[in-house]
Amino acid sequence: MVTPQNLLHNISKVPQVNIGHFPTPLEECPRLSEALGGPRIYIKREDCSGLAIGGNKVRQLTFTIGEGVHQGADTIVHGAASQSNHCRQTAAACGKLGLNCYLRLARDHKSIVQGNLLLDHIAGADVEIVDIPFGPELEEHKLNFAEKLKSDGLKPYVVTSPRSTALAAVAFTWCVAEIHEQQKTLGIDADWIYTSSVGGTQAGLVLGTKALGMKIKPYASAPIIWEGKIDRIRNAANSAADMLNLDTHVIDSDIQNTDDYIGEGYGYLTPECISALKLVASTEGILLDPVYTSKAMACLIDHIREGRLDSNDTVIFLHTGGTPALFAYNEELFAEQNI
Repeated sequence: MVTPQNLLHNISKVPQVNIGHFPTPLEECPRLSEALGGPRIYIKREDCSGLAIGGNKVRQLTFTIGEGVHQGADTIVHGAASQSNHCRQTAAACGKLGLNCYLRLARDHKSIVQGNLLLDHIAGADVEIVDIPFGPELEEHKLNFAEKLKSDGLKPYVVTSPRSTALAAVAFTWCVAEIHEQQKTLGIDADWIYTSSVGGTQAGLVLGTKALGMKIKPYASAPIIWEGKIDRIRNAANSAADMLNLDTHVIDSDIQNTDDYIGEGYGYLTPECISALKLVASTEGILLDPVYTSKAMACLIDHIREGRLDSNDTVIFLHTGGTPALFAYNEELFAEQNI
């Protein structure tokens, strides 16, 4: 085990840029807890991290763009689904730092200039919707596109796995160190931390809590079917441990992750996620997003109702942001309201 101070010292040695509002708040949600008749619930507000309505990727980009700048990059290349929170925050970070930003986004059922995609354009990114599936083929396209930019005289850095996932694990090890100190201030010692992840966010939570010897156990609800997700999370955590000179080693049994709340597929709403979204908004005035956090909250609510958690437990819910996506789902959410 390491101390939080030693962990933060090691994290400070990793190249980074100052682009976010940290530490993010850790906020108690008594009305939500009362409504569920369950555990004491706190929300870690990564949606308050700054940069174009915030989100968990601001913390990750602190290190990925930090690495790019350290290597002399003047251009950032990224791409994902058309309503990618990660790409929206990348565009904002590039604007803040004076870097060129190229986004190549996969065409899908939400390729509309609304939500995150609208903000990509407002932030000044060079955006192109491509007929390439989100996944390995899009990652290859990003790398090939970066080679073209090099031939044009630019110095691109590509945000891509596995490196970006490992740096995300570094970022969320840092988040755990924040939570460790915030718990001391609040006088709590949580039992669980729930979130939405199939990659670096959960990897960092697992690594950080294990390295610091914390009681809290991370549990993640996957937003997408991802083949080999346990390997991905484990490898990212252990790569981050190497970067941070930690002796901690993450194994498969450290990783608790479920596919049970994805529904029809990535980016498609479920009745349970809509109900969870509305409950949190109506009890705490906190807006979840329709793709990630609302499904993770549906998971937490289900576990409370099943009796897996009770009033003696304390839970932290890591809110990974994604608020702008609500506006791309206006039709589904409006229809649900029956107004």
